[in-house]
Amino acid sequence: MMRCLLSAAFILWLTLFPGGYPLATFDVKSSLPPTLAVPSTSSNTIYGIVFDAGSTGTRIHIYTFHQGAAGSPLELDGEIFESVKPGLSAFAEQPEKGAESVRSLLRLAQDYIPPTQWKKTPLILKATAGLRLLPEHQAEALLVEVRKVFSSSPFLVPENSVSILDGIDEGILAWITVNFLTGRLHGDRSVGILDLGGGSTQITFLPLAKATLDQTPSDFLTSFELFNSTFRLYTHSYLGLGLKAARLAVLGASVAAAQQKQTFRSHCFPPALDAEWTFAGVTYRYAGQPDGLVGFDPCYSEVLPILQGKFHKADEIRASHFYAFSYYYDRAVDTRLIEHEDGGELTVRDFALKAEEVCDHMERFTSHSPFLCMDLTYITALLREGFGFEEHTTLQLTKKVRNVETSWTLGAIFHELQSLVHSG
Repeated sequence: MMRCLLSAAFILWLTLFPGGYPLATFDVKSSLPPTLAVPSTSSNTIYGIVFDAGSTGTRIHIYTFHQGAAGSPLELDGEIFESVKPGLSAFAEQPEKGAESVRSLLRLAQDYIPPTQWKKTPLILKATAGLRLLPEHQAEALLVEVRKVFSSSPFLVPENSVSILDGIDEGILAWITVNFLTGRLHGDRSVGILDLGGGSTQITFLPLAKATLDQTPSDFLTSFELFNSTFRLYTHSYLGLGLKAARLAVLGASVAAAQQKQTFRSHCFPPALDAEWTFAGVTYRYAGQPDGLVGFDPCYSEVLPILQGKFHKADEIRASHFYAFSYYYDRAVDTRLIEHEDGGELTVRDFALKAEEVCDHMERFTSHSPFLCMDLTYITALLREGFGFEEHTTLQLTKKVRNVETSWTLGAIFHELQSLVHSG
């Protein structure tokens, strides 16, 4: 559904008013204050609310825009961001309880947005890999309960405001968000994006090499119109290969086996480790291997099989510039490869060296997270063996660009505002 909307609306999708203000005129001026003080209200202030229902948590993004004098561009002032854990998919057996987590975040929007603006403020929720991985009846039950929460809210609830976001659309919207925020939505100046969530991982970039366009499977390429030009993106979402889902794959874990109290073992853990981990409402018992064999090499040998034969590799990416976020960023921060506030640039080799250090000296890192060795090893293998990046390829690790989250959600609210204007 979203892909059809994107294809139909992209040529004007950021022209938010009939007078016509193209994307190039948008500007991120500053971040919103960290407090929840209600901003001064004026007729030129516009708000938008997007819920990102991911596999590990539900996040709310409250965006504030303003328009100056008539005919002036619409400007993005910033966002308020908050999250709760676990994600909606953890409430597969208790959909009403899952919807309550959404309701709790919605109160934040009511506290922040002036009541005079509520009926004008679009409210949407898009679920990602967590719900994609659930049986259809369970996913739909959760969405039904969320729709009830939305219908009782004071905000503007557009048609199809609560749905599952297609993985391809997730990649497209994230690519546009990052390139908009970095001012690179212009041909060969664009950057690619790598998103590593809990349940899936995405890669999206604008191919410039003819060989990429000629040799890439058609389902990895998607086209849309923007600024009277056609953009053809390389984008793919690998469902089941997000960081948390990959842990289960490496362990060979299943829900049925977990319910039978089976212990899942790996050389990515210290031999004496015996612990429990809950993901998507299921508790898994995991432990080290009793043979005492630990370290990066045996861990890598367990990780590699879950990636082999599942990825298309585009040679062009080796010389392309990519932004990486979500768990790429989190694990880099956890191991002090980058600073939490500022992010930074890392090569694939930087991840590999840190994975080796953590796995070969587990006793120093286990207290932080028993999964740190496995996670870093998986990220290393994903970049090397999955996507095919070279050791010296540099990635820009970031959580925010100009104080706005690097997420598909900004692209989604742009699209929603566009749709509302043209439907009105």
